[in-house]
Amino acid sequence: MAGNRFRYGQWRGGPDPLAPPYDVREAVDSVGAQVLAGESLRDALRDLLRQGPNGRGGLDDLAARARRLRREALRRGNLDGAVTRARALLDQALAAERDELRGRADEAARFAEAVLDNLPRSTARAVQELDGYSWASDEARQTYQRILDGLRGEVLEQRFVGLREAARSAADPAAQARLAELMRDLNDLLARHARAEDTSDAFAEFMRRHGEFFPERPRDVDELVDVLARRSAAAQRLLGSLTDRQRQELAGLMRQSLGDRLDDQLATLDANLRALRPDLGWGRSERVRGNEPLGYSEAAGALGDLAELDELLDQLDQEHPGATLDDVDVEAVARTLGRDAADDVRRLRELERELRRQGWVDRDADGLTLSPKALRRLAGTALRRVFADLSAGPRGQHDLRSAGAAGEVSGASRRWEYGDEQPLDVVRTITRAVHRAGPSVPVRLTVEDFEVVETERRASAAVALCVDLSYSMISQGRWGPMKQTALALSHLMATRFPQDALQIVGFGRQAVPMTQQELAAAEPDMVQGTNLQHALRLAGRHLRRHPDAEPVVLVVTDGEPTAHLDPVDGEPRFHWPPLPETIEATILEVDRLTRYRATLNLFMLGDDPGLRRFVAAVARRSRGRVFTPDPDDLGEYVVSDYLRARHGRR
Repeated sequence: MAGNRFRYGQWRGGPDPLAPPYDVREAVDSVGAQVLAGESLRDALRDLLRQGPNGRGGLDDLAARARRLRREALRRGNLDGAVTRARALLDQALAAERDELRGRADEAARFAEAVLDNLPRSTARAVQELDGYSWASDEARQTYQRILDGLRGEVLEQRFVGLREAARSAADPAAQARLAELMRDLNDLLARHARAEDTSDAFAEFMRRHGEFFPERPRDVDELVDVLARRSAAAQRLLGSLTDRQRQELAGLMRQSLGDRLDDQLATLDANLRALRPDLGWGRSERVRGNEPLGYSEAAGALGDLAELDELLDQLDQEHPGATLDDVDVEAVARTLGRDAADDVRRLRELERELRRQGWVDRDADGLTLSPKALRRLAGTALRRVFADLSAGPRGQHDLRSAGAAGEVSGASRRWEYGDEQPLDVVRTITRAVHRAGPSVPVRLTVEDFEVVETERRASAAVALCVDLSYSMISQGRWGPMKQTALALSHLMATRFPQDALQIVGFGRQAVPMTQQELAAAEPDMVQGTNLQHALRLAGRHLRRHPDAEPVVLVVTDGEPTAHLDPVDGEPRFHWPPLPETIEATILEVDRLTRYRATLNLFMLGDDPGLRRFVAAVARRSRGRVFTPDPDDLGEYVVSDYLRARHGRR
């Protein structure tokens, strides 16, 4: 309205309603902290979703609630309630009938009493034998009919919601015709669907004629099959969860109440649904216990709830390959655990999507993994933890990413192009602007005026960081510091000394070159063996690829060499205690690096006497140095040594 005035200010009514549910960078840092502490990258990402950011609202909380509901469902009642109720109604009908016959003096009454006295003890067989019995008592006849109509209605309502009232009376011709039409049309539709025919029009016509019995309003045949198959599987699990005697009793009562024709139609329906959805655990049984007798629909419903909870728990576990939060059925979560639980799943999905959208995580065949962007942040965090004063460079320093920007100025310049990260040539840029617009002040720049300095890439150091990946590293609490050290060193070289060339070499029974991402995701090698010989060989190959660079080899290990590559077939050979051949092969690689004038320094994390003797001998032979830092100080030792070694003899 005219004259209304509004003032806008900072929100003060509690948490910002427009804020995202989670801080994405905080979530990435949480994962990074776990990786730096020694946990595998995939486990850390999985824990983020399982525990939830800030330790709440994660998949583990939802799974715990689902398991609690499952335990409660297992105590819901007695599955044999349908037979128990039928027995109670039968006893009530027989008592009323006997009271009526006792007041009659004719032979027909005595014959009827004899029939009742000789009924089988089985409830189902007794009900079957009374099918043609002429009841003397109206009350008894009505009670007997309640057995058939009640079970018939429960069975059909369990399969088709809303059909119970129409199916209660077997004597209503209209109801029977409607039911027969439904079963015929449904089995015909499913048979056509199983043959992969186009059923779009047939489904639309089926829903027009029988849609009132499906309040879920399925949108296609697949959704209709899902609804019916879950109910049918629950009914089959009910039979499978009973004892043999209980199962025979219930099956006999159902056939008697449904009639042969309808029972056969339901059997055909079950067969069609089982063929279409064999994954629903049709033969599974449950040990449901409780004092309350459950009717047929109640018992089947309890088993249906159990099946849905089991399926939901499987989704929440996220254990299968390629699992994502999109696998979690949010509607099922809302039905079983409530709207707040469904909101938690939506928030976790949003967090996962934001992590992907903002480029913090990638997805491969095995699941989520940190992206290079996230690894740079993680490595930066590691560097700040390891050596805080290295994170601050001279004013104006930038993270130089391209080969040209990482090199030395060549003296030439060229016009700036989109994507260039080379330094600006300020003098030539301003000169071009003055030539274009004249000597006016202030000088106004346009994109066409910019020129950048051309550079040449010249490596000044080639560094091979050999890290021990054996199981003892994690069992002794050295895995996290080792990862933190390698990530910190790689980040330092990428940002402060991009002209240097780093190769990370991980070694267990054999060695392998590793990227920063592979190292972050690495897990301990459960196979015994410390193959330093292979690691030094790969380090030498890396150094020789950069002949003009200062060669630096840094070795982090907690055990003496126990494996080497066989000179005949190239396969790793392990033996404890170390064989002379293993020591000789390792020393041979040390000598090759020494002749190449490489700086070889060893960081010894163990206190084994054999390891001490070995590294001391290697240091003397190669004129290198030995460091024995505490695991928490490893990063500072390695980074400091790299900074000294890169200003080497060449």
